[in-house]
Amino acid sequence: MKERSLLPELMDDPSLDAVALQQALNEVTLVNRILGGNKVTTRGLDYFFKKFPKEHYSIADMGCGDGATLRTVAGYCRKKGISVSLLGYDFNPKSIALAREKSTDYPEIQFEVQDILKLDADRFSCDIILSVLTMHHFTNAEIDRFLNQFLQLSRLGVVINDLQRSQIAYVLFKAFSRVFMRSHIARYDGLISIKRAFTKKELVTFTKKLPVTHYQLSWRWAFRYLWILEKQH
Repeated sequence: MKERSLLPELMDDPSLDAVALQQALNEVTLVNRILGGNKVTTRGLDYFFKKFPKEHYSIADMGCGDGATLRTVAGYCRKKGISVSLLGYDFNPKSIALAREKSTDYPEIQFEVQDILKLDADRFSCDIILSVLTMHHFTNAEIDRFLNQFLQLSRLGVVINDLQRSQIAYVLFKAFSRVFMRSHIARYDGLISIKRAFTKKELVTFTKKLPVTHYQLSWRWAFRYLWILEKQH
């Protein structure tokens, strides 16, 4: 656990069977709900909602998977009376197909197949960018690149919800997955994700290289970091 692993995750394989992908994504969504991961994301959004009140917000989720995060955000904003337009990007067409299928009751959400490292700031912008359990899929060099890119693409800033690299988290997830998860892919990828995740020191190091006015970095249950990057204005 001293260094980030670069082992690939099974769900990153674009040739993965759609049925197996759906089962794995369903279990990731279940884990997020049980362990409170969605609250980490909405707490980060609240930072921008309160500090920069607007009549309408545009929010993009980079690496949206089957759209579970955006459906949670849509439901949260409906309850709060916050007007939003939501866009989900993912490089995997199968994930986007699942996201569209599951989100028919959410007209405020749209999805596109897109390599998030190739978005063009001259052609796209939004108020807030979300990255939920996506950043750990990339190398450190790629992370430097996409964090700078996300700050260019967003008008207000970025909310990142990702994992802490921890031996305790690894052991606890291994036990948890045996009880609550049936998908081998979800079990395997969950453990690899923890090995690919971050220490607080590593996230601070990334931050020091970014053009930000303000940032917040806090540990959240279960073994998550909420990282808020406010863009320089």
